[in-house]
Amino acid sequence: MDYETLLTEQDQGVLRITLNRPERLNAWTYRMGAELSDAVNAANEDNDVIAMVITGAGRGFCAGADIQDVFKAQADGAAPARDGTPRDWVGLVRSSKPMVAAINGAAIGVGLTQVLPMDYLIASNNAKLSVRFVKMGLVPELASSHFLTLRMGFGHASELMLSGRTVAASEALTLGLVDRVTAPEELLATATAVARGMGENPQASLRMIKALINANASEQDIATVQRRELEALQQCYKSPEHHEAIAAFMEKREPDFHAARQRG
Repeated sequence: MDYETLLTEQDQGVLRITLNRPERLNAWTYRMGAELSDAVNAANEDNDVIAMVITGAGRGFCAGADIQDVFKAQADGAAPARDGTPRDWVGLVRSSKPMVAAINGAAIGVGLTQVLPMDYLIASNNAKLSVRFVKMGLVPELASSHFLTLRMGFGHASELMLSGRTVAASEALTLGLVDRVTAPEELLATATAVARGMGENPQASLRMIKALINANASEQDIATVQRRELEALQQCYKSPEHHEAIAAFMEKREPDFHAARQRG
């Protein structure tokens, strides 16, 4: 697929996906949503990709939905038809290879909620973040009322969603909205290192761990939590990557999980 709103670049197994509408602070459109889904699906099918980093071109990360192309079109009844079946962005992110957000500037509305399901959020110290849906007479989407509460706790999440205020990166870190803050010049290198540190591990285990987090993060029944873990372990015991880890330990060498996946 030829992308109009994205740039993609692979760096030693880590695919960098850059939102590329800098003249509009990378405001989200239906086209961008379709291209993001396509790029992530393609990365998941590519055995040479072990993890992904999502960032923005220019001085913004994503300034939210494009008011003209999305909100006004919807209000006027002229929003473009979505091709095919509706895309489940949250489901895609939570079932994908490791994904790290490198938030290089303003992340507003859907610009923020689209990254909340990702595995790790790193913000530049000049980033600004807001779930300002209430300011537009709307409500948060993409399961953000769930992920914000998991990340920040009930009080902080409620205040952020009900006020619609914008927070600086330093406060976002204190609140638990992001996981790390770096200087702008260190952002991409840090995000790539974090993504690679995850992605170099066995891919089958990574996917199962994400599935366990999905199912167990809000699970109240500890017996159910353990049952799910044991079922996943039984699958892992059969995986070529697990067998490679054992062989590498016995032979006192580094494991080659990429080759193990190819053999498997």
